[in-house]
Amino acid sequence: MDRIEWHDLPPSTRAAVERYTGPVETAETAPHGVMSRLACTIQTPAGRAFVKGTRHDVPQAWVYRHEARVTRCAPLAASVLWGVDAGGWMLYGYEYIAGRHPNLAPGSDDLALLLHTLTVTSEAPWPEALNKKPLHTRWTEFLPQDIPPGLQGRALSHTDMSPHNMLVTHSGKLLLLDWALSCPAPTWADTALTVPRLISAGHTPEQAETIALKVPAYRAADPATVTTFARTVHAAWQDWERTRPMPHRAALTAAAQAWATDREKGQQTGPHALSP
Repeated sequence: MDRIEWHDLPPSTRAAVERYTGPVETAETAPHGVMSRLACTIQTPAGRAFVKGTRHDVPQAWVYRHEARVTRCAPLAASVLWGVDAGGWMLYGYEYIAGRHPNLAPGSDDLALLLHTLTVTSEAPWPEALNKKPLHTRWTEFLPQDIPPGLQGRALSHTDMSPHNMLVTHSGKLLLLDWALSCPAPTWADTALTVPRLISAGHTPEQAETIALKVPAYRAADPATVTTFARTVHAAWQDWERTRPMPHRAALTAAAQAWATDREKGQQTGPHALSP
């Protein structure tokens, strides 16, 4: 998505933001991400804030409202500071957090931080005041007709476990950013969705499973249900690679296929890392 610069926003929109922040001294457009029409870090006399948003009359505007409401409920997430709807634009300000994206490669010290975050977030319930399609409904076309009950969970799940949506802070925490795709899902869903990310980062499927099994929610999940989930992830990502191609999707689809194949093989020959 083409980004708009801060100074190109309508004056009334910028003024609405500055009622919360004070005068914006500088604004730096974010280099990553594809969703937000505006995404930038602003510097004000009170400090920095990250601002994202879009025109309020586009079909995707509801996503920004949803993300802000979920983020307020999410553990280990940046704080929502304010929201404005002015001059035809809907913008949200988030706490600016200095840090770096984690390294998910084998042997990385960041893996312990990731496991802590996955454990903490797996315990958060979905805020039932928010109406959102659950993950098993989102993926209906890729699931078997009889959806296993274990896939119909109501935990607060991020569902987009890209390292670009993670930030390791200077204090040694790993936060999850960009909760736009969050929805109700099994407690172990985010850990499961991290497995192909680990494979893509250089782990074998067995190594990735061994790491994932350190998260109690994943360890307690029914192995057959997780295998169905792995097949579903592969089918969904394979479809998106074909219908919505992006440069990173081929590697992720290959990782998801390796994960699903390994789990299926483990169930046939005796699981080496598929059960507690």
